Amino acid sequence: MAHAHSVKRYKGLMDWLTTVDHKKIAVLYLIAGAFFFGIGGIEALLIRIQLYKPMNNFVTAQQFNELITMHGTTMIFLGVMPVIFALMNAVIPLQIGARDVAFPFLNSLGFWTFLFGGLLLNLSWFIGGAPDVGWTAYTPLSSTTYSLTHGVDFYTIGLQIAGLGTLIGGINFLATIITMRAPGMTYMRMPLFTWTTFVTSAMILFAFPAVTVGLVLLTFDRILGANFFDVGAGGNPVLWQHIFWIFGHPEVYILILPAFGIISEVVSTFSRKRLFGYSSMVFATILIAFLGFMVWAHHMFTTGLGPVANALFSIATMLIAVPTGIKIFNWLFTMWGGQIRFTTANLFAVGFIPTFVMGGVTGVMLASAPADYQYHDTYFVVAHFHYVIVGGLVLGLFAGLHYWWPKMFGRLLNEKLGKLEFWTFIIGFQMTFFVQHFLGLIGMQRRVFTYLPNQGFDLMNLISTIGAFLMGVGVIVLLINIGITARKPKGVANDPWEDGRTLEWTISSPPPEYNFKQIPLVRGLDAFWKEKMAGNKEMTPAEPVGSIHMPSPTILPFIMSVGLFIAGLGFMFTSDDFGNSFMNFIFNNYIVTGLGLAITLGSMLVRSLYDDHGWHIEPSELNEKGVKA
Repeated sequence: MAHAHSVKRYKGLMDWLTTVDHKKIAVLYLIAGAFFFGIGGIEALLIRIQLYKPMNNFVTAQQFNELITMHGTTMIFLGVMPVIFALMNAVIPLQIGARDVAFPFLNSLGFWTFLFGGLLLNLSWFIGGAPDVGWTAYTPLSSTTYSLTHGVDFYTIGLQIAGLGTLIGGINFLATIITMRAPGMTYMRMPLFTWTTFVTSAMILFAFPAVTVGLVLLTFDRILGANFFDVGAGGNPVLWQHIFWIFGHPEVYILILPAFGIISEVVSTFSRKRLFGYSSMVFATILIAFLGFMVWAHHMFTTGLGPVANALFSIATMLIAVPTGIKIFNWLFTMWGGQIRFTTANLFAVGFIPTFVMGGVTGVMLASAPADYQYHDTYFVVAHFHYVIVGGLVLGLFAGLHYWWPKMFGRLLNEKLGKLEFWTFIIGFQMTFFVQHFLGLIGMQRRVFTYLPNQGFDLMNLISTIGAFLMGVGVIVLLINIGITARKPKGVANDPWEDGRTLEWTISSPPPEYNFKQIPLVRGLDAFWKEKMAGNKEMTPAEPVGSIHMPSPTILPFIMSVGLFIAGLGFMFTSDDFGNSFMNFIFNNYIVTGLGLAITLGSMLVRSLYDDHGWHIEPSELNEKGVKA
């Protein structure tokens, strides 16, 4: 076993490339998420500029198809997912009283595979054209017959690599929450954010393999000439829809459940009240996850599955409104009679509730199969899922960022700027998507790159575009706020909101590398609040002060992910794609693929042969604040 002074410590960029500390990985996820969120946002604004007036020619039809495909794919897979993982990484080990996640090496590997998968997908803009088949990539549109460039190959291989990262992350959080809770932290004492992370991770475990299988089959169809989805050769294009939506619908709940957890924490803290109906919230979360796997074919009411399938999926879809409704009422009852403080975090949380309810109500409307025949593929559906994903998830993530920012970075974000950000963003959001319900009801179709004048679409599309730019202003205000705050010195109290209820507020902000000098003893739900009510300033430790074991930094996850990136590129391009003989030689017989896989497998071999088992911090190396001297 190595001691602290004998372990190689890195500085600067190498520190970030080699880190296995969950708090630093949280920051990496946050930066990557912000980067992709920015790209997705710019794509959205370009879409809205094209649609602000009839017969506009700002982009071509081809470019518009590429934009809507990349906007949807980037936002769902690469924009919001890493921000969710950033908050999970930053908060979950602290909330359960753990020193790290169960598998620090895997945690790092999950991030880097996600990042390189996302970069590979976005590389398509520069090499041969982005995918142009919608974010759902329906066959036969995504087959080589109709999509001749490598765009869809970037989509299938990029998402496989990024999805691998998400799957690794989900497994890691499951293992962490099951095995690493502090003494006394029973399942029914876990904070709601930990619960939603736990359930979300279980959903990732079951949902992501489905989409991975679909992407592999589509890759085989396109690159190796298989015929899983080719009708002429005995395949079935509707099979792709089933495989995609068996993943795609649980994915919506994989995204929204962590937001539910954030809202539960924020509303409870800023109402100075325990969350109303804790156990019903837990069971509602589990029920949502269970039903989330039983509703996928409501995306396919118009494919002709027949009345029995339509009726069953219609009923299941309406049923899922029940546990969601339980959550809504529990948040309202938590606020009822509470001492509510409207901090920026709480404004986002309170704004989330009615906005998400609107998204839910239109969801019940779409759940009726006969009605869906009218709504399907109109802007009504676009309005519905943006109310759920943006009005729900994104508002929840902004609430979580403002709430946990002082814990992650040791600095409070500016409240005045935060409130400006909230109002510009939410007003812009309502302007953008509220009118789209009516656009859909009067017949504007999705995915059309322009429209004829005098159909009643003109004014509403203009309002929608203005609203989209207002949302952009809201995001810019947040970035300015972060920039200003970053210049201030660190120095926030352990519990800056003064009403913290859970374990993360018992340690310094930002936390030390090992989180807890002594693992705390949990005596009940809202562990820290319970101790405060008993007159204690801090948690009772569950163990004496002893040496603390820490994992070693390593560059191997980064190298493994680079290998996968190279292999993905090599798998896509064959010698036919290049005229000159040198490129032919390089890409011949998938030499590049072999090289990439060799890098990845070589890194795995190094990992298995050389594992230094981490290092120790001895009690004598800590100062009186519990920080490494």
